[in-house]
Amino acid sequence: MIKVILCDDHALVRRGIRDTLSDASDIEVVGEAGDYGELRTLMRTLAEGASPCDVLVLDINLPGRSGLDVLRVLKDEGSAVKVLVVSMYPEDQYAIRALRAGAFGYVNKGGDPQLLVQAVRTVAQGRKYVTPEIAQMLVESLTAPAPEQAHEKLSDRELQTLVMIASGKRLSDIAEELMLSPKTVSVYRARVLEKLGLSNNSELTVYAIRNGLVGD
Repeated sequence: MIKVILCDDHALVRRGIRDTLSDASDIEVVGEAGDYGELRTLMRTLAEGASPCDVLVLDINLPGRSGLDVLRVLKDEGSAVKVLVVSMYPEDQYAIRALRAGAFGYVNKGGDPQLLVQAVRTVAQGRKYVTPEIAQMLVESLTAPAPEQAHEKLSDRELQTLVMIASGKRLSDIAEELMLSPKTVSVYRARVLEKLGLSNNSELTVYAIRNGLVGD
Protein backbone atom coordinates (compact mmCIF):
# COMPACT_ATOMS: atom_id res chain seq x y z
CA MET A 1 0.00 0.00 0.00
CA ILE A 2 1.36 3.43 -0.99
CA LYS A 3 0.98 5.85 1.92
CA VAL A 4 0.41 9.46 0.87
CA ILE A 5 0.33 12.83 2.66
CA LEU A 6 -1.40 15.83 1.08
CA CYS A 7 -0.17 19.37 1.67
CA ASP A 8 -2.34 22.11 0.18
CA ASP A 9 -3.79 25.18 1.86
CA HIS A 10 -7.21 24.73 0.25
CA ALA A 11 -9.37 22.13 2.00
CA LEU A 12 -11.60 21.62 -1.06
CA VAL A 13 -8.59 20.92 -3.25
CA ARG A 14 -7.25 18.44 -0.71
CA ARG A 15 -10.62 16.71 -0.64
CA GLY A 16 -10.67 16.40 -4.42
CA ILE A 17 -7.16 14.95 -4.49
CA ARG A 18 -7.94 12.62 -1.58
CA ASP A 19 -11.08 11.33 -3.28
CA THR A 20 -9.18 10.74 -6.53
CA LEU A 21 -6.39 8.82 -4.81
CA SER A 22 -8.72 6.89 -2.52
CA ASP A 23 -10.39 5.34 -5.55
CA ALA A 24 -7.12 3.48 -6.19
CA SER A 25 -6.93 0.23 -4.23
CA ASP A 26 -3.16 0.49 -3.72
CA ILE A 27 -3.06 4.09 -2.38
CA GLU A 28 -3.95 5.28 1.12
CA VAL A 29 -4.04 8.95 2.18
CA VAL A 30 -2.69 8.86 5.74
CA GLY A 31 -2.70 12.58 6.53
CA GLU A 32 -3.34 16.14 5.36
CA ALA A 33 -1.70 19.49 6.08
CA GLY A 34 -2.50 23.07 5.12
CA ASP A 35 0.95 24.62 5.56
CA TYR A 36 4.58 23.89 6.38
CA GLY A 37 4.06 23.82 10.16
CA GLU A 38 1.21 21.33 9.95
CA LEU A 39 3.20 19.22 7.51
CA ARG A 40 6.21 19.00 9.81
CA THR A 41 4.04 18.01 12.77
CA LEU A 42 2.23 15.39 10.70
CA MET A 43 5.43 13.86 9.32
CA ARG A 44 6.95 13.74 12.79
CA THR A 45 3.86 12.04 14.21
CA LEU A 46 3.81 9.43 11.44
CA ALA A 47 7.54 8.76 11.82
CA GLU A 48 7.18 8.26 15.58
CA GLY A 49 4.40 5.80 14.93
CA ALA A 50 6.69 3.80 12.64
CA SER A 51 4.40 4.61 9.73
CA PRO A 52 6.21 7.16 7.54
CA CYS A 53 4.62 8.19 4.28
CA ASP A 54 5.94 7.15 0.89
CA VAL A 55 4.79 10.13 -1.18
CA LEU A 56 4.09 13.75 -0.31
CA VAL A 57 1.68 15.47 -2.72
CA LEU A 58 2.72 19.10 -2.36
CA ASP A 59 1.31 22.39 -3.62
CA ILE A 60 3.67 25.26 -4.49
CA ASN A 61 1.50 28.16 -3.38
CA LEU A 62 1.50 27.64 0.39
CA PRO A 63 1.18 30.32 3.08
CA GLY A 64 4.46 31.20 4.77
CA ARG A 65 7.07 28.86 3.29
CA SER A 66 6.35 27.98 -0.33
CA GLY A 67 6.31 24.44 -1.64
CA LEU A 68 9.70 25.03 -3.24
CA ASP A 69 11.05 26.04 0.18
CA VAL A 70 9.64 22.82 1.64
CA LEU A 71 11.31 20.80 -1.12
CA ARG A 72 14.70 22.27 -0.33
CA VAL A 73 14.31 21.68 3.41
CA LEU A 74 13.40 18.03 2.87
CA LYS A 75 16.27 17.61 0.42
CA ASP A 76 18.79 19.17 2.82
CA GLU A 77 17.55 16.90 5.61
CA GLY A 78 17.94 13.83 3.43
CA SER A 79 14.27 12.94 3.86
CA ALA A 80 13.25 9.63 2.29
CA VAL A 81 9.80 10.89 1.34
CA LYS A 82 9.30 11.32 -2.39
CA VAL A 83 7.61 14.58 -3.37
CA LEU A 84 5.09 14.99 -6.17
CA VAL A 85 4.28 18.64 -6.84
CA VAL A 86 0.67 19.26 -7.86
CA SER A 87 0.15 22.89 -8.80
CA MET A 88 -2.19 25.29 -10.55
CA TYR A 89 0.81 26.87 -12.27
CA PRO A 90 1.57 25.78 -15.86
CA GLU A 91 4.54 23.46 -16.32
CA ASP A 92 6.68 26.07 -18.04
CA GLN A 93 6.57 28.30 -14.96
CA TYR A 94 7.58 26.00 -12.14
CA ALA A 95 8.16 22.40 -13.27
CA ILE A 96 11.89 22.73 -13.91
CA ARG A 97 12.38 24.69 -10.69
CA ALA A 98 10.52 22.04 -8.72
CA LEU A 99 12.50 19.17 -10.22
CA ARG A 100 15.77 20.96 -9.56
CA ALA A 101 14.68 21.53 -5.96
CA GLY A 102 14.21 17.80 -5.45
CA ALA A 103 10.70 16.93 -6.63
CA PHE A 104 10.17 13.51 -8.22
CA GLY A 105 7.38 14.78 -10.42
CA TYR A 106 5.12 17.67 -11.38
CA VAL A 107 1.42 17.51 -12.25
CA ASN A 108 -0.92 20.35 -13.13
CA LYS A 109 -4.14 20.49 -11.08
CA GLY A 110 -6.16 21.04 -14.22
CA GLY A 111 -5.07 17.74 -15.77
CA ASP A 112 -6.72 14.32 -15.94
CA PRO A 113 -7.24 12.97 -12.38
CA GLN A 114 -5.97 9.56 -13.49
CA LEU A 115 -2.62 11.15 -14.32
CA LEU A 116 -2.34 12.01 -10.63
CA VAL A 117 -2.84 8.36 -9.66
CA GLN A 118 -0.29 7.29 -12.25
CA ALA A 119 2.16 9.94 -11.01
CA VAL A 120 1.86 8.83 -7.37
CA ARG A 121 2.54 5.21 -8.35
CA THR A 122 5.53 6.18 -10.45
CA VAL A 123 7.04 8.42 -7.78
CA ALA A 124 6.47 5.79 -5.06
CA GLN A 125 8.72 3.46 -7.06
CA GLY A 126 11.50 6.04 -6.90
CA ARG A 127 11.13 7.03 -10.54
CA LYS A 128 10.63 10.52 -11.95
CA TYR A 129 7.23 11.44 -13.34
CA VAL A 130 7.08 14.12 -16.01
CA THR A 131 4.53 14.90 -18.68
CA PRO A 132 5.57 14.85 -22.36
CA GLU A 133 5.60 18.66 -22.24
CA ILE A 134 8.05 18.73 -19.33
CA ALA A 135 10.18 16.02 -20.94
CA GLN A 136 10.43 18.18 -24.07
CA MET A 137 11.42 21.19 -21.98
CA LEU A 138 14.15 19.15 -20.28
CA VAL A 139 15.50 17.87 -23.60
CA GLU A 140 15.57 21.37 -25.07
CA SER A 141 17.36 22.75 -22.02
CA LEU A 142 20.05 20.08 -22.40
CA THR A 143 20.51 20.13 -26.17
CA ALA A 144 20.09 23.83 -26.93
CA PRO A 145 19.97 26.01 -23.81
CA ALA A 146 17.77 29.00 -24.57
CA PRO A 147 18.94 32.48 -23.61
CA GLU A 148 17.88 33.05 -20.03
CA GLN A 149 14.85 35.29 -19.73
CA ALA A 150 14.90 38.06 -17.17
CA HIS A 151 12.26 36.47 -14.93
CA GLU A 152 14.29 33.26 -14.72
CA LYS A 153 16.76 35.17 -12.56
CA LEU A 154 14.08 35.89 -9.97
CA SER A 155 13.99 33.94 -6.72
CA ASP A 156 11.07 31.57 -6.20
CA ARG A 157 9.26 34.03 -3.93
CA GLU A 158 9.92 36.94 -6.30
CA LEU A 159 8.47 34.97 -9.22
CA GLN A 160 5.45 34.07 -7.10
CA THR A 161 4.96 37.75 -6.22
CA LEU A 162 5.25 38.72 -9.88
CA VAL A 163 2.58 36.23 -10.95
CA MET A 164 0.21 37.25 -8.18
CA ILE A 165 0.54 40.98 -8.88
CA ALA A 166 0.07 40.37 -12.60
CA SER A 167 -3.04 38.34 -11.77
CA GLY A 168 -4.57 41.47 -10.22
CA LYS A 169 -3.97 40.81 -6.54
CA ARG A 170 -3.20 43.70 -4.21
CA LEU A 171 -0.09 43.68 -2.04
CA SER A 172 -2.25 43.36 1.08
CA ASP A 173 -4.00 40.31 -0.41
CA ILE A 174 -0.67 38.75 -1.34
CA ALA A 175 0.69 39.39 2.13
CA GLU A 176 -2.32 37.73 3.72
CA GLU A 177 -2.25 34.72 1.38
CA LEU A 178 1.48 34.10 1.82
CA MET A 179 1.41 34.95 5.52
CA LEU A 180 4.00 37.68 5.07
CA SER A 181 4.02 41.30 6.17
CA PRO A 182 2.93 43.91 3.57
CA LYS A 183 6.41 45.45 3.95
CA THR A 184 8.05 42.16 2.97
CA VAL A 185 5.83 41.82 -0.09
CA SER A 186 6.69 45.41 -1.04
CA VAL A 187 10.37 44.48 -0.87
CA TYR A 188 9.78 41.52 -3.19
CA ARG A 189 7.86 43.76 -5.59
CA ALA A 190 10.70 46.31 -5.60
CA ARG A 191 13.23 43.59 -6.35
CA VAL A 192 11.10 42.27 -9.21
CA LEU A 193 10.75 45.71 -10.77
CA GLU A 194 14.49 46.32 -10.46
CA LYS A 195 15.54 42.97 -11.89
CA LEU A 196 13.12 43.24 -14.81
CA GLY A 197 13.86 46.90 -15.46
CA LEU A 198 10.22 47.90 -15.00
CA SER A 199 8.63 50.92 -13.33
CA ASN A 200 5.17 49.96 -12.13
CA ASN A 201 2.52 47.24 -11.84
CA SER A 202 1.11 47.96 -15.28
CA GLU A 203 4.45 47.29 -16.95
CA LEU A 204 4.88 44.24 -14.74
CA THR A 205 1.51 42.86 -15.86
CA VAL A 206 2.32 43.43 -19.53
CA TYR A 207 5.64 41.64 -19.07
CA ALA A 208 3.94 38.69 -17.38
CA ILE A 209 1.36 38.36 -20.17
CA ARG A 210 3.94 38.63 -22.95
CA ASN A 211 6.06 35.92 -21.34
CA GLY A 212 3.15 33.57 -20.71
CA LEU A 213 3.33 33.83 -16.92
CA VAL A 214 -0.40 34.73 -16.70
CA GLY A 215 -3.29 34.60 -19.12
CA ASP A 216 -4.17 37.69 -21.15
